[in-house]
Amino acid sequence: MIVCVPVTPDGQVDPSWGRAARVAVAKIEDGRITAWDEHPVAWDVLHDVGTDGGHHARVATFLRDHDVDVVVAGHMGPPMAQMLAKLRILARTGAQGDARRAVEVAGRLDA
Repeated sequence: MIVCVPVTPDGQVDPSWGRAARVAVAKIEDGRITAWDEHPVAWDVLHDVGTDGGHHARVATFLRDHDVDVVVAGHMGPPMAQMLAKLRILARTGAQGDARRAVEVAGRLDA
């Protein structure tokens, strides 16, 4: 399973999914992280650039390009949640604290 989470520079869950500066893409096997790659996405800067649907398209492209199955986030708005549902990507909201721990918890929920 591939999980994506917004991360802060100190490894915490960034509370802003759609406006994250950086995300981690983690591979989960048997409830444990076996790969962890961080990507500077600059969604914080790009959020209001372009057309209304452009930002969601940007996020969707990133998630598809990385074969993401689950997004772990503190919060996301209904339009973002609907977009993820259309892509058949599960959204696990309410995450906080250590990003790696939040990803492992989500991995166990969806195993």
